[in-house]
Amino acid sequence: MAGIGGADGTAAEKLGYLGLGMMGFPMTRRLLNAGHDVTVWNRSSGKAAALVDAGAKPASHPREVADAASIIFMCLTDAAAVEEVVFGPDGLAAASGTGKLVVDFSSIHPDAARAIADRLKMTNGTGWIDAPVSGGTMGAEQGTLAVMAGGDAADIERVRPYVLAMARRLTHMGPTGAGQTTKLCNQVIVGCAMAVLAEATRLAVNAGIDAKRLPEALAGGFADSIPLQLFVPRMVQGIHSPPLGHIATMLKDLDTVIDVARDTSSPVPMAGLAAQLFRLAKAARGADADALEIYKLSAEQTG
Repeated sequence: MAGIGGADGTAAEKLGYLGLGMMGFPMTRRLLNAGHDVTVWNRSSGKAAALVDAGAKPASHPREVADAASIIFMCLTDAAAVEEVVFGPDGLAAASGTGKLVVDFSSIHPDAARAIADRLKMTNGTGWIDAPVSGGTMGAEQGTLAVMAGGDAADIERVRPYVLAMARRLTHMGPTGAGQTTKLCNQVIVGCAMAVLAEATRLAVNAGIDAKRLPEALAGGFADSIPLQLFVPRMVQGIHSPPLGHIATMLKDLDTVIDVARDTSSPVPMAGLAAQLFRLAKAARGADADALEIYKLSAEQTG
């Protein structure tokens, strides 16, 4: 297979990437910067232009990506989008899948990941790894993402060198669906952290102390964390562009948490409350607003 040779002298595989949004675009750019052969597709073709200028090969539909690549990465908005790209007209299922792998960075329901993976395997033999990510757009740009994966161990090792061109860490969590379940655990922590940090920041502001100094004051203590250091300054200063993530995305994931919790008899009272706060934020700020705008829910209303 053509491409840049690996450290063990083997030839690199040809890659594909489907979905060039907030995460997919910078992740694909990192693959190109590492010298990989990448074919790209996006529903809105204009988003691919800069990547094509950087050396990517454009495709007119997902099947063309599958025909050109042996490992196909994708990052899409939800399970419906994943199913359409895989099984829709000129989707991945229409290509020959022997020896090929899909690595899905999308965050979807674990049951959906298992169902799509099984159906695709039966249709054309393509393998599947569910590999949702954490780290936001900044992590995608800097290559510091954490990737949690479900699938066959040998498949995980096959894709590891390519994933690590886009991420700092790839952890195999178990069979198909395990990556998605791990991402839900991540979202419980992150979603609740956003809500709690918004609460603490508003308390500081209303009490008359400099909330921008909270990260400095709490550094090294039990309250210190990456979310504290990253989220609070952005909340206080109203920095929401580019967004770290959309309100609708966080709400989707928290709603999935609640669904899986119901099926597994798992109490998730904090995640349930966070979901309702993000539902309010969606109504007040809009689905595509930065998730950190949850802080604005507690702003004093004037006029």
